[in-house]
Amino acid sequence: MDLNRVIKLLEETDKDDLEEEQLKSVKKLVQCYQNGLPLRDLAQIFKILNLCAEKIENQPHFIESAFNILKLCGLPFLKKKVSDEITYAEDTANSIALLGELMKIPNSELRIQICKCIVDFYHAEPLKKHITGYQQASSSYKIKMAEVGGLAKKMVQSLALLENQLVEKLWVLKALQHLSTSEILWNLLEKSSKEEIIQQLSNLECLLTLKEVFKNLFMRGFSHYDRQLRNDILVITTIIAQNPGAPMIECGFTRDLILFATFNEVKSQNPLVKGLKLSNSYEDFELKKLLFNIIVILCKDLPTIQLLIDGKVILALFTYVKKPEKHKTIEWSAAQYEELQLHAIATLSSVAPLLTEEYMLCQGNARVLAFLQWCESEDSFFSHGNSYHGTGGRGNKFAQMRYSLRLLRAMVYLEDETLNNDLCEKGTIQQLIGVFKNIIKSHDKEEAIVLEIQSDILLILSGLCEHHIPRKEIFGTEGVDIILHVMKTDPMKFQSGLGYNVLLFSTLDSIWCCILGCYPLEDYFLEKEGIFLLLDLLALNQKKFCNLVLGIMVEFCDNPKTTAHVNAWRGKKDQTAASLLIKLWRKEEKELGVKRDKHGMIIDTKKPLFTSFQEEQKIMPLPANCPTIAIMDVAENIRAKIYAVLGKLDFENLPGLSAEDFVTLCIIHRYLDFKIGEIWNEIYEEIKLEKLRPVTTDKKILEAITTASENIGKMVASLQSEMIESQAHQDVQNEQKVYAKIQATHKQRELASKSWENFLARTSNAKTLKKAKRLQEKAIESSRYSGQPPNAIFHRTDIKGLNTTVPSGRVVTVESTPARLLGGPLADTDIALKKLPIRGGALQRVRAAKTVNEPKKIAPT
Repeated sequence: MDLNRVIKLLEETDKDDLEEEQLKSVKKLVQCYQNGLPLRDLAQIFKILNLCAEKIENQPHFIESAFNILKLCGLPFLKKKVSDEITYAEDTANSIALLGELMKIPNSELRIQICKCIVDFYHAEPLKKHITGYQQASSSYKIKMAEVGGLAKKMVQSLALLENQLVEKLWVLKALQHLSTSEILWNLLEKSSKEEIIQQLSNLECLLTLKEVFKNLFMRGFSHYDRQLRNDILVITTIIAQNPGAPMIECGFTRDLILFATFNEVKSQNPLVKGLKLSNSYEDFELKKLLFNIIVILCKDLPTIQLLIDGKVILALFTYVKKPEKHKTIEWSAAQYEELQLHAIATLSSVAPLLTEEYMLCQGNARVLAFLQWCESEDSFFSHGNSYHGTGGRGNKFAQMRYSLRLLRAMVYLEDETLNNDLCEKGTIQQLIGVFKNIIKSHDKEEAIVLEIQSDILLILSGLCEHHIPRKEIFGTEGVDIILHVMKTDPMKFQSGLGYNVLLFSTLDSIWCCILGCYPLEDYFLEKEGIFLLLDLLALNQKKFCNLVLGIMVEFCDNPKTTAHVNAWRGKKDQTAASLLIKLWRKEEKELGVKRDKHGMIIDTKKPLFTSFQEEQKIMPLPANCPTIAIMDVAENIRAKIYAVLGKLDFENLPGLSAEDFVTLCIIHRYLDFKIGEIWNEIYEEIKLEKLRPVTTDKKILEAITTASENIGKMVASLQSEMIESQAHQDVQNEQKVYAKIQATHKQRELASKSWENFLARTSNAKTLKKAKRLQEKAIESSRYSGQPPNAIFHRTDIKGLNTTVPSGRVVTVESTPARLLGGPLADTDIALKKLPIRGGALQRVRAAKTVNEPKKIAPT
């Protein structure tokens, strides 16, 4: 059939009396395709269906045509070639998706027929009549194309149009029930509003239904489908359990879930699980993990805690915290058991902190420490590391160690003295330091996992040692050594994203909790140049570390030995610690928007410390127990800590400071005075806002305080001005000294130039040389003693025949033409002339010398 002609006919609107012809052509089409729709014609047929649907509003006769075409959609799809299913896949998916769009047509019959058509997708019947050259498409093809086209989503959206049409709504739900046999509905649940879904499902009736179905499938479901459906219901229940308002306990679902989660590990006489066993099939394995997961969610609701106690959940989970061995009840594979073991320990990290008594009754600390010892041992163990919890643990025990330490960290952070004492008595501090040392020695590829393990160890040690001097002594120098090792890490690694930042924060925390307050450890830390490492870290100028490092520095400065170490430190370009701290102060004030001029001087003497945030905030009357903005400012930036450190250094004799540093130091020195004035000013402003009138004496005192604070600001500003002027004067003097030095250098160069010119004149002009010689002789003669004693022997101090105009010493070294060319040092002197050699004098050697490549002389003829 020529479908293009039908489409063209339906698209025409400019002619009269077309309706009858159009209806006739559609009727002919329905007759032609009454045995099935070929895949290659599907796109055109659905375009015709869409054109009929568009005409329904103005031409009701087209309802029947659309209805008849929809009936055809329920028939099998036909393919002429085997490749047609792939070739026309996109056209088919788009065509089927159009069924969902047609649900917008406000016609009950059409909507019901669309739903019937979708249901027929899942009840494919063979062809009633064989058509030559065509084969029926595979039974799952329509279903697959419905998923690809997103038909289910459009059907769900159509429910909003059917609020009062009960029959139509039931048919849509029936269609959705068929569509939900695939993964489409799960995708819709995940992509829709999670909160809204949970709210809709969190009612007693729904949960009771889910509970009964789950129990029935758990106890009596044996087929593969039953187990899958059971697990799906548990996933939906897990989603609902995230809502604290869901009546999980009231309907008894929580108690049953706890029972099902622990019946293998803790024997129970409950008839629900009597004689019940799980296999090591994939579905049962997934069920076990889902049950562990839902326990974590359920324990967030405090009323569930008693049910967890009754169900002996802690005891059940601890059956996995041991060296892997063959399971007595279920023969899990090695990989399955490892995954369940890690999942159980992770679950304990959430549940055990809520059930400390049960944890202690089960000897939890001893079990975890023993398991940790096995993790550190060289026992042959090949882990699979193929689960979420086993990440990075393939072929090693890092995954087990990682989750054991997480559990210990969760328990230590409870600050339960009974529990922490038990840990310390069992040698936890020494054991963890040993684990850390062994981790340092190991060179494993899983760097991120190793860093997490190290961080957790330091956090556990911090939790145990804080506020306990005896435990800090147990921490000892070995503990200090591991801290120093971490602090020597290459600063470039802090930007790697592997976890070095977290490790460094844990290390700084352990300095605070494990070293400070214990003087022998403080001294050892200082001896090992720990303060230098802290200042190196501070010099990195990374804001995230500064606050914590400065806090540690403030505490360390209480030790009298610290000052010498701080003053001895030198950074890049010979920077001192005092200069570094003042530089950090200036940077902090710049970020806070504090008003300073180009020299760093105070601009507003009334509010010398005010930040831009304080300027924007208006003072409001607050209760006495609420900190004001001025008080909060102390805690929210590092200025107070810098003031405290420099205060411990006495603000005197600080080395390596520039004039700019001294200007800033004036402000830092008066930080406390300025802050006190700021607070009193806030008090005065609050009194005004509350319209209170202080008594005369109090008013005078308030005014005196604010005036005194302002006077201090003026005094500091005046001192800063003197410093700047003094520095400017000093700069001028230094500049003059430099100019004088430059001038002297130029004068010296001029003298050297004149001397050189005289030297050249003497060597190039015989008259000048003779004149210089005469002047020299005259100077020598005038310097001699005129009166000679009798019988004195006169010795000449010069040598005749020397052509030199400089005074001669006892040794004269002449670097000149080689002797082999001139015949010796005295060849042309008077002495040489008296001792001429037989061959005719010293100069004869010149004639005897040969030159390289000398041209041959031709004798005259």
